[in-house]
Amino acid sequence: MLVGAEPSGRRILVDRRERDIEASPERVFIEVERLGGPRGWPTANVLWRIRGLIDRLVGGVGIRRGNRDQEPLRAGEALDFWRVEALERPHLLRLRAEMRIPGRAWLEFRVEATPTGSRLVQAASFDPQGVAGYLYWYLLLPIHLPIFRGMVRALAERATGPRPRERGADGPTS
Repeated sequence: MLVGAEPSGRRILVDRRERDIEASPERVFIEVERLGGPRGWPTANVLWRIRGLIDRLVGGVGIRRGNRDQEPLRAGEALDFWRVEALERPHLLRLRAEMRIPGRAWLEFRVEATPTGSRLVQAASFDPQGVAGYLYWYLLLPIHLPIFRGMVRALAERATGPRPRERGADGPTS
C-alpha cells in the first residue's frame, strides 16, 4: 500500500498492483472495459453485490447495471456504484466511487505497452475524510487486498485466453 499526498497536503491511500501480460494493450483494455455491469466483477462478485446492497440501504446509489452490453463504455457513464471519470482507450479507465463512504475513492486501470505485450496497473485510491475514513480503509483492507490482487490476475488470464464475444453477443436473453 502506498500513501501519497495531494498538493493540498491531504493524504491519499493507494493499493497499487501491476502485472505484465503477454497481450496487446488493446486486448487487455477490452477486458478492463468488461468489468461490472451485467457481467459483474471477476473476483468476489457476491461481495461487490453485497456492497451495493449496503450502499442502497444507507441511502446511496447501490448497484446500477445500466445498458452496458448495448454500447461501449463512455466517460460520465454510471457503472454499478462507480462513475466513469476518465476513459482513454486503450490506456486508461478511471472510476470514481459514488457509494456512501467516509471519503473519496477511485479505481483506476492503466495499460502500458511493453516489449512483450502490456503492463496492467491497477490502483485503488482513497482520500479519507477524518478518523472514520481511516477506519473504513484499514478495517476493509483484509477484504480489499485479495479482491484487488485477484482482479489483476483475472484480467491477465482473460486477456491471454480466448477472445471474448462482442458486446451484446452473449446470446439470447430471456
